[in-house]
Amino acid sequence: MKVVSVAHMRRIEEQADASGFSYDTMMDYAGRAAAVSASRMLNGLNRNDDTQWVTLLIGKGNNGGDGLVCARYLSEIHPTAQIRLYMLNRRDDDDPLMTPLIEAGLFIAYAEDDHDNRVLRNMVNTADLLIDALFGIGVRLPIQGDAATILRQTNRVINERRTQPPEQYLDMLANPQHNNQVAPMHILAIDCPSGLNCDTGELDANTIHADQTITFIAGKTGLVTYPGAEAVGQLQVAHIGTPTDLAALDEWTPQLISKQRVRERLPKRTSNSHKGTHGKALVIAGSTNYIGAAGLAATAAYRAGAGLVAVATPGPVASMLASTHTEPTWMMLGHDQGVIAEKAASQLTDNLDGYATVLIGPGIGQEATTGTFLTQILNIASTAPAKARKRAIGFATDNTETSQSDTQELTLPPLVIDADGLNLLAKIADWPNLLPAETIITPHPGEMARLTNLSNAEIQADRINIAKAKAAEWNIIVVLKGAHTVIATPDGDVSILPFKNDGLATAGTGDVLAGLITGLRAQGLPAYDAAVIGGYVHGLAGELYNESQHPRSLIASDLLSMIGQAWQVIEG
Repeated sequence: MKVVSVAHMRRIEEQADASGFSYDTMMDYAGRAAAVSASRMLNGLNRNDDTQWVTLLIGKGNNGGDGLVCARYLSEIHPTAQIRLYMLNRRDDDDPLMTPLIEAGLFIAYAEDDHDNRVLRNMVNTADLLIDALFGIGVRLPIQGDAATILRQTNRVINERRTQPPEQYLDMLANPQHNNQVAPMHILAIDCPSGLNCDTGELDANTIHADQTITFIAGKTGLVTYPGAEAVGQLQVAHIGTPTDLAALDEWTPQLISKQRVRERLPKRTSNSHKGTHGKALVIAGSTNYIGAAGLAATAAYRAGAGLVAVATPGPVASMLASTHTEPTWMMLGHDQGVIAEKAASQLTDNLDGYATVLIGPGIGQEATTGTFLTQILNIASTAPAKARKRAIGFATDNTETSQSDTQELTLPPLVIDADGLNLLAKIADWPNLLPAETIITPHPGEMARLTNLSNAEIQADRINIAKAKAAEWNIIVVLKGAHTVIATPDGDVSILPFKNDGLATAGTGDVLAGLITGLRAQGLPAYDAAVIGGYVHGLAGELYNESQHPRSLIASDLLSMIGQAWQVIEG
């Protein structure tokens, strides 16, 4: 599923129309798809009577047309629903979009007749479902005039409704037969919430925040860019039958990752496999100040399906974790008061035999001696003999004497660098040239700011383009974490994860993500696929937790417990 700019979407629509798939046909398909989504939302309402009240806010453009078509199809799907339309502008009664609604006897009100907004307030106040079809992707901010009044009054009623139910619901609550189970109003936005700039994610002060947004053909950049993404709710991209061979569809765009794409790229497993089949991962993590990070990352690597996971960590950390984390093997590194010391670099070099990938960073701290350790590890290529290089990449070695080839450079296994590893990396001169090919880094916005010398605000304002540019400049895979995580490759491929979950904003969840990616990489997946799949599983696990628990209560170990369910959902 592509993510496109407004101008790009215009080209897609123009080419579809020129190919014979007309604008009217696109509107009919879009309205029908919106009606199906609205029907699902109505079916999910906890109501004990047969009457459901729906209010549609209708604008004058194509988005309003989508809303009118939606109203027609919804009246057919739910003939007992009370469907009302509030029109920003009057349309002729013989308008082909209006005629079937008039013939069906739907209630239609016009803003120009509603001088004190009483009708609007009543229609919003009594709605079980509010459908926002005022403005689409072409909105210009700030919204002014009558439209601004409609948005402002609608939001005022929504806020009042959320704090105090309307009178009819108070009466229902008093009726024992309803068992005090009254559904709140739900809001569906067609194409995009009114007041959201679909290019930049900028929000008008009166934007209607939706519970769900259904957009068409492709996602829009502003729908996955904050602050706009906050107003989108659950995002659904509906394919409405446009031809798939349009030139505009072949243009480069970021991809919104789907469950199907993840399923297609999973590493294959066979019933006669063994732990060696699924790869060995090494996790360099932990310090006495951050003991849990190593355990979280290692467990996540196992949950990703790795065959064997070893943890290289200071001796005191291993001693504290080994009794509760029985699956990993342990490599006790030399330490300085509980943090990895620079002397551990040579120790590690001698123990890289057979590891398919190495994760560096969770919980290692930012002490100078650990920074020197990291620098030495990244400089191994110029200091270790070929025999060590062969061990590092998993080739068998023998006891033959050193030859001229033994002076060749050591190549580290593929790396994943996270957390404190990134903060230390930012302090190393010319660090991009020290990283092995296909290294994966997993910065949050603050870490990305330190790596780029940009501000956090600059990173957040242009996440997609910055991730893409830096992946190319640094020749690595960049996983820019956050709501709608962005994953970019040196070749210009960009994927966006569909998840935004405030529950994941808690310590340790990043360690879980890094471990998942590492475990997948150990199984032989290309770096980009490992990053995309690991990120998707991580986000889905958070969503599954939210289905039964409140996101406010989520902690990193909860996320680990949901990974199995996430795999089950993905693989069916």
